[in-house]
Amino acid sequence: MTTTTPTTTATTTTDSAATDDAQSPDHATLHAPVIDWFGQHARDLPWRRPEAGAWGVMVSEFMLQQTPVSRVLPVYTEWLARWPRPSDLAAEPPGEAVRAWGRLGYPRRALRLHGAAAAMVERHGGEVPRDHHQLLALPGVGEYTAAAVASFAYGQRHAVLDTNVRRVFARAVSGTEFPPNATTAAERKLARMLLPDDEATAARWAAATMELGALLCTARNPQCGQCPIADACAWRSAGSPPHQGPARRGQTYAGTDRQVRGKLLAVLRTAPSPVERATLDLVWQHDPEQRARALAGLVADGLAERLPDGRYRLPGAR
Repeated sequence: MTTTTPTTTATTTTDSAATDDAQSPDHATLHAPVIDWFGQHARDLPWRRPEAGAWGVMVSEFMLQQTPVSRVLPVYTEWLARWPRPSDLAAEPPGEAVRAWGRLGYPRRALRLHGAAAAMVERHGGEVPRDHHQLLALPGVGEYTAAAVASFAYGQRHAVLDTNVRRVFARAVSGTEFPPNATTAAERKLARMLLPDDEATAARWAAATMELGALLCTARNPQCGQCPIADACAWRSAGSPPHQGPARRGQTYAGTDRQVRGKLLAVLRTAPSPVERATLDLVWQHDPEQRARALAGLVADGLAERLPDGRYRLPGAR
């Protein structure tokens, strides 16, 4: 499961360890300390509880993409109370998913989650499939999400690579402060090589390395003194050299089309009925051209509908 992460891709594997490069003894010694640390320090998050089920895990994975846990928790709780099963969400118009998404950001994730729920009703009897390939075939589910759901919900052996895990592997094994901006084939190979052979242990390892990156091996101010594998960390052994690769990508928000889209969507989300264009024109008045572009983008992305009378609403809203 992800925390505050930029969008990355990940890879999965269900093959036995014999199909990958042989796991070195040094790498294998990382498993027990990290997993033991996780057992003592893992946060009590609702999607980690048995009652969350596979649907709860999937919802969390959609919500946690590029979004902090603290912002996700209240929305997640309300979402599962309203839609405890995929079929409950699929029965609602997609606009209701966008409305309930609130201010989590990247609202297309709400549409994708709604689409995945509808597909599960159509193809899998309203259940989250166990098979990785079936998960990957769902709308809006990429390699990372499929691997995460299969691992965290069903205890399967997959390499689950989010930014937190990539940073742990970069430091502990590769000896660099940060991973590359985009996931590489070498990272995927390393992640497969590091997987414990046993399925249950591999699933625990996936969650533990993610938590380690989120809590201790952070991008800023890593807590090396508390890290269970500090003595085995290649980066620390090398003197914690600073990042030498391409500049890390930053994310801007203020003044962007994304900010304008968010303001327009906030009006549509809170309106009890379709909104007049004149009302939307009050948003971002200093740049009408940017506002019009942002509104057109919302319509093109299926996040808003323009009615024949010129008013706007969330997609399929009642």
